[in-house]
Formats: sequence, C-alpha cells, structure tokens
Amino acid sequence: MKNILLPTDFSKNSLNAIYYALDLMKGEACRFYFLNVQKASSFISDDMMVVGASGTIYKTIISAAKKSIDNIISKIESDYEFENFECFSIVDYDNFIDAINQVSHTKKIDLIIMGTKGASGLSKTLFGSNTVRVIQRCYAPILVVPDGCQFSHFRTIAFTTNNLPLFRPEELKPLQEFMLNHHAKLSILHVADEHHLAQNQSLNEDFFNEYFPKALHDYIDSNTHDIFQAIQNYLKANDIKMLAMMSKKHSFIERLFTEHLEETLAYNIDIPLLVMHSPSL
Repeated sequence: MKNILLPTDFSKNSLNAIYYALDLMKGEACRFYFLNVQKASSFISDDMMVVGASGTIYKTIISAAKKSIDNIISKIESDYEFENFECFSIVDYDNFIDAINQVSHTKKIDLIIMGTKGASGLSKTLFGSNTVRVIQRCYAPILVVPDGCQFSHFRTIAFTTNNLPLFRPEELKPLQEFMLNHHAKLSILHVADEHHLAQNQSLNEDFFNEYFPKALHDYIDSNTHDIFQAIQNYLKANDIKMLAMMSKKHSFIERLFTEHLEETLAYNIDIPLLVMHSPSL
C-alpha cells in the first residue's frame, strides 16, 4: 500500500493538488496523510479574543485545522467510496520542512504531492517558497502540481537531465512506478549547454538503455539563456503531461534554483513536476 503525504493550508491550489493526487492514484491501494502545519506567527489578536477561559490558542487552532481536514476527508470518502483509499489527519505545530520530514520518516512516505501557486502578476517566481524548500530540503520524492492543473492520463513522461550527475536504479524508482501504473512511455531529454559533459552523457545513455530499454532519447543543445524555453517548446510539441527531474549535486534542478533563472519558466510551467532525490540524502 502506497503512503502519500498531502500537505495542505486549505488554499484553492492545495485542494486542487489533493484532488489531482486522488485521481492520479485511482485503482491503487493508498494511505493518504493530510498534513497541516501551524506556527505561532500565524496567530493574530482576533484568534486570542475567541479563546475561552478554559482553552488555549494552541488547542483552538489545532482543533479548527483538524476539523477542516476531517471535512475534506469526509467528502473524499463519499466521492471515492469505491477506491481502496485510507485517509488520516495530521496537524503539527512545527517548522514546515521539519514537520514534513518527520511525517515522511514515521509514516514511511513514498511520495509527497503538493500544489503551488506559481507566478502571478508581477511575481516572477517559479514556485511558492514552501514548494522550493520542500524540493531542496525534503528527502521523499515530490510531485508538484501547478495551480489549476487537472489530472489527465499521460502517455509520455519526460525526464530532463544535463548529464552532470550519474544515476542509480534505486533513485529513479518513483519514475518507474509511474510508468508502470499509467502505461506511460519515457522520453529522456538530454540538455547540452556549456556545463554539459559528453562522457557522462554516454554513461547515462548506457544506464537508461539497460534499465529503460524502450525509452526515447532526444537532445537539446542551447545556451543557458534559451535552454528553458527550448525545454518548454519540447514539452508542448510532444504533448508531455509530466516532467521529471533528479535533485542531486550539479543536477539540472539545482541550477534552476541556484542560478536565479526562475523567471524564464515562471509563466510556462503548467504540468506536474516529479522531483526525485538520492536515497543517501
């Protein structure tokens, strides 16, 4: 049975990600853990005014959050009554990343699925700050669902690599499972720019030919400033419904967040992004 963690702040985009997750996992036996994280800075004076003499701010806030999750679970149990889903409520009073890592460890989480608002107006950020921190600091695989993205069956998953890191089979297990469960093909997009290592590309091609023998290989050779647009054009042209990346030292996604190139993709990411981590992290 899969253990899926669904962080939620009850916003529209987090609820959208929850229903994407439920539709994505249809037909599988899953335990869904709904996690809401509270922190002291979120409490305001109005909260204090409604607390009774025998209560505390902590108990009041936690109780309200649990009630909100219970309402979500109740609707899910009605809408998905024929699925083999189990739902659990967790409300924590902690640092957001610490709470996710703790639940990931204690509940043996296989996958985190969460939403992100993305860019809007003049805010040119690829993902919300919480999403970026989860990608960078949490060790469980994460599927990031853009705001408003609805589940649709995907025939192909694109895996993007700049071939700086080398891969191991266990690192890409989530990708293999998605392919198997959804009968999806794999398209490996080798990105070549000034950081590209031809020797690693050859080694990675051998790796993928062994463990993903039916995968298609495509190549983008571009300068750094145009590379993200080239990737986006590829996704659109090939009707890709999910993009996968590996998060490890010198990986493509590490560059995405450390070289401040988020603006290039800010208005273009509209499909789920699967980010996998090395088991050693």
